[in-house]
Amino acid sequence: MSSVELPDRLNAATELLDRHLSDGRADKAAIRCGSRVLTYRDLFEAVNRFGNALLDLGVRMEERVAILLPDSPECVIAFLAAIKIGAVAIPINTLLVAKDYEYLLADSRARALVVGQAHLPMIAEIRPGLKHLKHVIVVDEAVEGCLSWGQLLESASPVLEPADTSKDDAAFWLYSSGTTGFPKGTIHLHHNMIVMADLYARQVLDLRESDVSFSVAKLFFAYGLGNGLYFPLSTGGTTVLLPDRPLPEKVFETIDQHGVTVFYSVPTSYAALLHAAEKSGRTSLGRVRMCVSAGEPLPSAIYEQWRARFGVEILDGIGSTEILHIFISNRPGRSRPGSTGQLVPGYEAKIVDEAERELPVGEVGTLWIKGESIASGYWNKHEQTKTTFRGEWINTRDKFRVDGDGYFWYAGRTDDMIKVSGQAVWPADVEALLKAHPAVLESGVVGMTDEDGLIKPCAFVVLKDGVAASASLERELQEFVKSRTSPHKYPRRVVFIDALPKTASGKIQRYKLAEVAAVMVRLHPHGS
Repeated sequence: MSSVELPDRLNAATELLDRHLSDGRADKAAIRCGSRVLTYRDLFEAVNRFGNALLDLGVRMEERVAILLPDSPECVIAFLAAIKIGAVAIPINTLLVAKDYEYLLADSRARALVVGQAHLPMIAEIRPGLKHLKHVIVVDEAVEGCLSWGQLLESASPVLEPADTSKDDAAFWLYSSGTTGFPKGTIHLHHNMIVMADLYARQVLDLRESDVSFSVAKLFFAYGLGNGLYFPLSTGGTTVLLPDRPLPEKVFETIDQHGVTVFYSVPTSYAALLHAAEKSGRTSLGRVRMCVSAGEPLPSAIYEQWRARFGVEILDGIGSTEILHIFISNRPGRSRPGSTGQLVPGYEAKIVDEAERELPVGEVGTLWIKGESIASGYWNKHEQTKTTFRGEWINTRDKFRVDGDGYFWYAGRTDDMIKVSGQAVWPADVEALLKAHPAVLESGVVGMTDEDGLIKPCAFVVLKDGVAASASLERELQEFVKSRTSPHKYPRRVVFIDALPKTASGKIQRYKLAEVAAVMVRLHPHGS
């Protein structure tokens, strides 16, 4: 059991950034983003300036600073500055809609929000109802009624004394989806990033100061936050940020342009990159020495095809918002296709049955994890905290079995949640949207594997009397959902049926729909 020794008084921002100046990295590139390059000195001074700006605005220790920005230097600066003054940074998903932002900002009681031009119209729409939000700081151009990022930094001092925080003070929150459709604010402490960087980035990946890291997963995800921010900064390396959508052409261009050596992605993106490479004939990843995958299980076919084409293996692993990053992972040179890998040093696991009794090797049960990067709980979600955080352990609600060599093999979820492109999709959310369509009586949503072995939503829909099923209606329903929620949630297939299977109490039996979906995949693997 590996552990990380940390002092009681610890500020994560100073550990990730300030020490690099005295260690001789002041002029080294910390962030590359398109044509922009920020050295460690540039980043240090910008963090100090924005930290002072927040203090001048009256932001105090433990108050929340929400960050709604694409992956960019400003996103990193705002995150570290909030933490350095003892406030709580909250990176927010940039793929949501106005009502989601209204909930997140109200729930967190954020005092300040840093936002880009693209999201400003949605914020303007909901701002009158946000009684706790005092300051909206806009990156890019100055906007009436908001504060200018550029002006705040220009007028603030580049000298900032870090807040005297404990290693167990709250540093940042990450919101994760909940079974009721309401996201949960997961509270992470100052020591969590430092522990995770040592146990996983150093001890498993052997991440080095010379590495150039690039993550397809964005900074507002727990996975992307480690990949693109605190892993490279903890080692004195360089991170490459991509504000745009990670389309295959853009991803390959970024890898080539910046000489990326460690690449992080999710199975859906790996599949898209493979398809693009097959079309173009590309067989090289340039300087990339290591690829990492998480967010959803990596199909063995994608692993094999990737290694055959590029000569680089993908290290699959599993992490969670609550545990912060990957706690089970394959190792370089020891990957087993289809397996999630072995425990990361510093973590313990047990697989239990429904009575919470530990199961022997080879039997499928629910995975529980123990480790020092686990969050302290959910904000304002007492009951959900009690059912998930169990003393030193956390119930992941993932089904696994472990073999005699200590490799873990994923076997599904204990609940109905679907992981699509590494993001949570709760069937009830999609069903509620479908129900709002005038043609839909009711629906049941389950996961269905596509031709690459990846999970995508499939909706079984019962139409109202007098409405005829058709291919055009299927497309209409798909667009109806897509236009009202995050793109990854829309059903890739819509199946019209006469009635949904239900229990005696009227609950949808989704497992029966999943069985039908599995048969459909076998009979029509390409959706024909």
